[in-house]
Amino acid sequence: MMNTSTGGPTPKKMKFSQNGDDHYTKIREERLQLPIRPARSRLIQEVQRHNSVVVIGETGSGKTTQIPQYLFEAGLHRNSIIAITQPRTVAAITVSQRVALEKRSDMGDLVGYRVRFDDTTSEHTKIKYMTDGMLLREAISDPLMKRYSIVILDEAHERTIHTDVLFGVVKSAQRQRHKLGMKPLKIIVMSATMDVDHFSQYFNKAPVLYLEGRQFPITVMYCKEEQSDYLFASLVTLFQIHREALPQEDILMFLTGQEEIESAAKSIRDIAKNMTGNVPNLIVCPLFAALPSQQQLKVFQPTPKGCRKVIIATNIAETSITVSGVKYVIDSGKVKAKIYNSRGGLDLMKVVHVSQAQAQQRCGRAGRESPGTCYRLYTEQQYEAFRKTTIPEIQRCNLASVVLQLTAMGIQDIVNFDFMDKPSTEAIISAIEHLKLLGALENTEEIRLTSIGKQMAEFPLDPRMSKAIISAKDFKCLEEILTIVSLLSVDSVLYTPQSRREQAVAVRQKFMSSEGDHITLLNVFRAYKGVNGNKAWCQENFINMRNMRTVFDVRRQLRDICVRQDLPLNTCGHDTASIRKCLATGFFMNSAELQKEGEYMSLSTRKSVTIHPSSALFHCKPAYVIYNELVQTTKCYMRDLCVVDADWLYETAPTYFKKKKPGECAVVNYYSLLVINLMK
Repeated sequence: MMNTSTGGPTPKKMKFSQNGDDHYTKIREERLQLPIRPARSRLIQEVQRHNSVVVIGETGSGKTTQIPQYLFEAGLHRNSIIAITQPRTVAAITVSQRVALEKRSDMGDLVGYRVRFDDTTSEHTKIKYMTDGMLLREAISDPLMKRYSIVILDEAHERTIHTDVLFGVVKSAQRQRHKLGMKPLKIIVMSATMDVDHFSQYFNKAPVLYLEGRQFPITVMYCKEEQSDYLFASLVTLFQIHREALPQEDILMFLTGQEEIESAAKSIRDIAKNMTGNVPNLIVCPLFAALPSQQQLKVFQPTPKGCRKVIIATNIAETSITVSGVKYVIDSGKVKAKIYNSRGGLDLMKVVHVSQAQAQQRCGRAGRESPGTCYRLYTEQQYEAFRKTTIPEIQRCNLASVVLQLTAMGIQDIVNFDFMDKPSTEAIISAIEHLKLLGALENTEEIRLTSIGKQMAEFPLDPRMSKAIISAKDFKCLEEILTIVSLLSVDSVLYTPQSRREQAVAVRQKFMSSEGDHITLLNVFRAYKGVNGNKAWCQENFINMRNMRTVFDVRRQLRDICVRQDLPLNTCGHDTASIRKCLATGFFMNSAELQKEGEYMSLSTRKSVTIHPSSALFHCKPAYVIYNELVQTTKCYMRDLCVVDADWLYETAPTYFKKKKPGECAVVNYYSLLVINLMK
């Protein structure tokens, strides 16, 4: 979630119990016992002496909560704001709440957070937790970051696309402020694990501080031979542990995504029912981003006496959270990563090997409270062959958003921008051409925003979605497009548990539209609004109520931006053709054509693609569709589809498409232009 407003709302009041003084005394004692405490004086001295500092500290050392407080208490903030960035929304919110509690501050007073579509900060806020994407958006209007005295870049090893761009932007602001004789901007880069030399060199040979943590010894067990089926190996390992380990010793198992986790959870429950002998009851707790909050909370509840908890999680459990009671970790060695091929314009999710750094993070989860064991479902030789660190997202993603943001900051020479790990020139040129096709950049050699591009940069969205919103004025359907974009900007509002999949699919048939998933989601939103968000209705229809509430927050923020841009807030009612035409203006590059053999072909890459089984169009065969993303598993699946006409695609982008004959469309060999541009 992220917020675009600049003015802070009324601070949120925190509730303290009557024995608040005793509670605060306990919190103060806990702070004094943290491993980081002995390093307080040295840390303050290093920040006073150097403009950039790298801090390495294990998870649990207290660096995220304590360092901003130490700097504030020492007066190093100089009455300006200390910004602490986080790659994940949940971390920015929960950590700020903890620090506000420690400072006995109302949320939004001394301590606040700002994430996408949620801002609790006020003019009094001096310690500000925020997602890296939000600080990057602020830099568009304030490249020198004049409101900040210290920027702390936390969890730097995750190397999200926003984090990497932020490295360059913050470093540039620091350099420019020095040139202009302004107050220095202090930069602190923090992580539990990172390529220390690489970070130190990038930030002008910054000194490195190592903090001791609370890690207990961990026994690492490798497979003797390679596993052809990591899912099966995960289950076998789990039940070996379950038979031999003591009750109350919980297990954390890493898999790659929701469907895989739900399938494994069902298998574990089925096997556990039929187990004989003296084994504890098994409590299975899935953990992934789209899971309803009440289901996520089960992960953190104490394990009942005589039972064992097994948490099956995505990489969200690598660094963002700590679950007490975990004694064993089962690492599949796999993760779902976004991969982008700029030559073919193919942007997809793919299951790949973890890096050695990720494997170490996963292993560390077993030693947080006591000695533990990590079972790696790969050989030691395979581990040695893994990459040392994860490929930065900026080197494997569509850079259209990055180019748009940097251009909005006035940076024109994007190819030579000071990236820590530079993406390929081809990827940058591809992003520039992508934005030109969307009408965001002028079709000249100089990289300059058009009036539409300036509007698009105002939205904290993928440029394709921003373009659809701006185009809605021409199709008189802005209210509907805002709803659809908001639904696509949050985790899925449709919750389909593996154990009740058939029931959920049957119940939701009434929302299904033969025109695609976007209209289906619009139908769900209208029905939810019609019952005023009734909780029982959500449960009956397998709707994630928490995510749906987030949709309303997102929609309100986007609507405010539209009002500022004087976009007409009109509605097309039930004219769904206008909605689909509007979506085509943003997603025309993500289009596919039905072939005579009954298969689909992506128009941009000429690769075979398939409708995802979860789509409303799974049993349909429309001639042309657009899609939001491709997911690579056993096949290359299109997700979030919408039925379109070939003529709409041609009318939207005649320079991109060519007409074969009425009602048919083909892509001009546009990527050959990239080669021409690269050779200039």
